Amino acid sequence: MSKILLTGARVLAPDALSTSYQEVLVEGGRIAALLPPGSQVESAQPFDARNRLVIPGLVNGHTHGHGGLAKGSGDKWDLALLLAHAPWVTGGRQLQDKYLSSALNAVENLKKGCTAVYDLPSEIPLPTAEGLDAMAEAYAAVGLRAVLAPMLGDLTFFQATPGLIESLPEPFRSKVAAMSTAPAADTLAAMGDIARGWSHGGRNIRFGVAPTIPLHGTDDFLKACRALAAEHGLPMQSHVAESRYQAAGGEIRYEGATLLGHMDKLGLVGPWFSVAHGVWLTEGDLALLAERGAGISHNPGANMRLASGIAPVRKALAAGVTVGIGTDGSSSSDNQNMFEAMRLAAFASRLWEDAEDAEWLGTAETVRLATEGSSKLLGLEGGTIEAGRNADLVLLDLDHVNWAPLNDAANQMVWTEDGSAVVDVMVAGQWKLRDRRVLGIDEAKLAREANAAAERLRGVNAGAREWCEAVAPHVACHCRAMAKGWTRSKRLLKAE
Repeated sequence: MSKILLTGARVLAPDALSTSYQEVLVEGGRIAALLPPGSQVESAQPFDARNRLVIPGLVNGHTHGHGGLAKGSGDKWDLALLLAHAPWVTGGRQLQDKYLSSALNAVENLKKGCTAVYDLPSEIPLPTAEGLDAMAEAYAAVGLRAVLAPMLGDLTFFQATPGLIESLPEPFRSKVAAMSTAPAADTLAAMGDIARGWSHGGRNIRFGVAPTIPLHGTDDFLKACRALAAEHGLPMQSHVAESRYQAAGGEIRYEGATLLGHMDKLGLVGPWFSVAHGVWLTEGDLALLAERGAGISHNPGANMRLASGIAPVRKALAAGVTVGIGTDGSSSSDNQNMFEAMRLAAFASRLWEDAEDAEWLGTAETVRLATEGSSKLLGLEGGTIEAGRNADLVLLDLDHVNWAPLNDAANQMVWTEDGSAVVDVMVAGQWKLRDRRVLGIDEAKLAREANAAAERLRGVNAGAREWCEAVAPHVACHCRAMAKGWTRSKRLLKAE
C-alpha cells in the first residue's frame, strides 16, 4: 500500500482559525498522521509542498450535473421561470450528453478545489440505468466522490403549482393540462432496479433519492420514495421552501402546513434527509430538522440569482441543524465555484435586517460549513485535516496573488480566493489534479465535444424554447402573484 508524505506545507487547522507547518502522511486513502516539519517516513513517497497551503477538499452540498451543458442559459429568471424553461434547457439529451454534462460539472468542481458533490441529476421521462451509469462514469473518470440522487416527481410543474393551469390562456391551458410525467409505478420500479444493480460504490459514488420538490409529488409517491430509500439505505435530498411561491403553494395544498411539516408527516425527514435551499423555512421547520437529525445545503449564489431570498442560516445553526454549502447547478447559478459560494454565504448573512455582527457568518465558520458541514450531508468522513479522515486534500499556491501576502488563511479563503490558486487536488489519497491539469480526462476533447453537443441541442430544442418563451410571462405573472399574496398575509399576521 503506497504512502505519500506531503512535506514543507502549511496545513489548515480543523477549526480553520490557524495554519501551521506540518508534514501530512497519507496511506490507504486516509490521513495517517500529521508530523512535525522535517519528519521522514520509511517507504513513503515524498511530495514537495513548499509554498502550499493544504486545506480539506471543499464539498458541494447541492448541485445538478445536467446543468453542465446549460450554463449561461438564462438572465432575468426567478425559480418559476427556470422551471418553465426546463424543457428546452435540459431537453433532448442523449446518453453521451449526460456523460458530457456530468463530466463538465465534475471538472469544474475539481479545478476549483472541490472533492465531492451531492448531485441531483434529471432524466426525462424517468431515471435510467444507462443514464446514471454514464453520469457515474464521468465522475469516476474525473475522480470526484459523489452522491447521485435523481430528481423524481409524479406531477408536472404546472400540475404542482396551485392554480397555474387555470390561470393560463388558451391554447397554453389545453397543452399543459394534457402534459404528464411518467407513471409513478414506472419511475419507482426503475429506481428500484437501479438501486439493486448499483455498482459504483467502490469508486466512491453512492446512489440516492431526490423527490425533487414536495409539491411535485403526490403523498403516495413521496411515501414510496422514502420506502425505496429505506429499503436500500439511500440518502435523500429535496428542494424545500426554495421560493415564496412554493411556500405559498404548500400552505394551499397542505391546508396551512409547511412543506417540511407535511414531508415529516409522511415520514421523509430524518438523519438520511437534507433540504436544498430552505430559504423560507420557518423556525418550527428548523426545530424539526434539528430534532430529526436532518440537514440543509445553503446555496446562496442560486438563491440570489433566482431572486429566491436569503436562507436563515444563523437560525438553523442556532437550532442545531447541520448546515453545508452548495453551488446549485450551472443552469441556476452558472458556475461550480465553492469559493464563491462561501463568499456569498458570508456576504448574505450580513444582509438580514437588524442582524448584529455576532449573527454574521465568520470566515472560519463559513469554511467549516463548506467542508465539514457539507461532508456530513453526504455521509463522508472528511472535512478536516486530522488523522483517520479521508485524504481529500487541496493544495493552494501561496505565491499566487490571492495569497501574497498571507495574512489570515480563513479570511483569504472566503474573501480573496476564487479557485485560481488551486494547484493540486487529492481524492482518497490519489492525485486527481496536478499542476492545474485534470489527470483523468482530456479537457480539450471534452470542450470540443461539449460545444458540438450544445450546438446540436440548440437545434433539437428550438421548438420547445419558442413555446417556453411564449408561456413564461403567464407563469411569472401567476407565481409572482402567489408570492406577493403570501408575503402580504405573513406581514399582516406579524403585525397582529
